[in-house]
Amino acid sequence: MKLHTLKPASGSTHKEGKRVGRGEGSGKGGTAARGHKGAGSRSGYSTKRGFEGGQMPLYRRIPKFGFKNMNRVAYSPINLDKLQELADRGITKIDAEVLKLNGLIGKRDLVKILARGEIKVAMEIKADKFSTAAQKAIEAVGGSISSN
Repeated sequence: MKLHTLKPASGSTHKEGKRVGRGEGSGKGGTAARGHKGAGSRSGYSTKRGFEGGQMPLYRRIPKFGFKNMNRVAYSPINLDKLQELADRGITKIDAEVLKLNGLIGKRDLVKILARGEIKVAMEIKADKFSTAAQKAIEAVGGSISSN
């Protein structure tokens, strides 16, 4: 490496733009490339997001629909096949803490057990909700369920 071969990393520098409003010789003197009159020519000018030059903006032209239910309770689904994987590793007492430790749910998640897959081992499962099919499948192999 020699000093005369050094140059900045690509993308770290950019060409200096034309200095506007610095005399007629620059080619951008009189109006500083802002056009004549109007809000856009004045200092401090900025448009709202979505502003379309006075035309009715897209977000107001399109009709509203739907709503967000603020009382909705979201459950993290855990299927029987995931519980069977835990049983294969020797875990038969399952609750939210065990599911958190195994990375299946987050810290404050509510759990609902669903019936995808099958379960072969009797397990003691504690969760917030159970689907009817999952409940039957767990009890069919001699397992027990309890709600939080």
